[in-house]
Amino acid sequence: MEIQATLPEKGRDLRLDFFRGIANWWIFLDHIPNNVINWATPRNYGFSDAADLFVFISGYTASFVYAKMMLDRGFIVGSTRLWKRVWQLYVAHVILFVIYIAAIGWVALRYADPDILNEFNVAGLIANPIQTLTQGLLLRFKPVNLDVLPLYIVLMGFFPPVLWLMLRKPDMVMIASLVLYFAARQFGWNFSAYPVGSWYFNPYTWQLLFVFGAWFALGGANESRSVIKSQWLLIAGTLYLIFAMIMTMAGRFESFGALFPKWLYDAFNPNDKTFLAPYRVIHFVVIAFFITRFIPKNWGPLESKWAEPVIKCGQQSLQVFCVGIFLSFVGHFVLMLSWGTVWAQLGVSVIGVAILTAVAYYGSWSKKQDKPSARSAPAKAPAAQTSAAPGA
Repeated sequence: MEIQATLPEKGRDLRLDFFRGIANWWIFLDHIPNNVINWATPRNYGFSDAADLFVFISGYTASFVYAKMMLDRGFIVGSTRLWKRVWQLYVAHVILFVIYIAAIGWVALRYADPDILNEFNVAGLIANPIQTLTQGLLLRFKPVNLDVLPLYIVLMGFFPPVLWLMLRKPDMVMIASLVLYFAARQFGWNFSAYPVGSWYFNPYTWQLLFVFGAWFALGGANESRSVIKSQWLLIAGTLYLIFAMIMTMAGRFESFGALFPKWLYDAFNPNDKTFLAPYRVIHFVVIAFFITRFIPKNWGPLESKWAEPVIKCGQQSLQVFCVGIFLSFVGHFVLMLSWGTVWAQLGVSVIGVAILTAVAYYGSWSKKQDKPSARSAPAKAPAAQTSAAPGA
């Protein structure tokens, strides 16, 4: 089939790094319960949040990183490189899983607080450790806050054939993704979890944002240019974002929520995150279109020093994300010990973000050390000395 997708322009898009970095900061802050600082994150002001942004950018970056490789070197090579990344994600998840439950278990034992095992959904390890650990390796058992990476692993694992087809029929793949999304919502499809229940992030529905990110990267943004630049979207989109903030605030404050009709309040509260409610998707799409409209690829502030720490965290996203999940538990534990004062919440948040930034800078520096420097590269011998004799 003929290639119909449009590959992105060459060169790194700092917008992706910036928003992926800030999504990692937001996820860290949101995972610390009773933390006033997480009022700075978008989940309090609209239907979508950092998880939506993370999944969208993951689909966007996966498409343009592996699309050219698949076109230049074939489906097999592109798929194996993509699955290599899946393996890296899986290994990172297993390491984080082991460290996470070990830390939770140590805290429960050291401070005689067995309730924390139930709070973080690891009590099953006590009653049935072998089965529980096995199900954890199969991604069916997940402690609290360890839901995003398994979703990412599944979406990336099934992505090679999707990417192959999207390069040839991008609009058809986007439509198929929408059909799967609505079918999953209609029939209640989801992956089963262990010991009971289902996945918090339903892969059948959350694939929509991942595929939308890929479609957007491979020509969808150009196709949507007239819509993105339209005046009606600016007006309707702004009104929708205001409405989303009002409905979200209604869910946060009981007295404010009581001002609205019950049918209206119940339509948006609680926010359906597991099945990715349509109002949540629309909210994120409007934000994505607004960002595309008002923040161009060559936006000056992205080159500034103040943006550099966030961009570094986006460029070293995997290690920053994993460390952030662990630090969110540490932060929660510290607040439990310090009675959760506002100053303690501020300190935990600032120190945590600083550690994440340090991890990103170290990761960037470490990668550079793995590459041979110009000094250590062997000098080329003169041509006369290296040329072979005729007939050799």
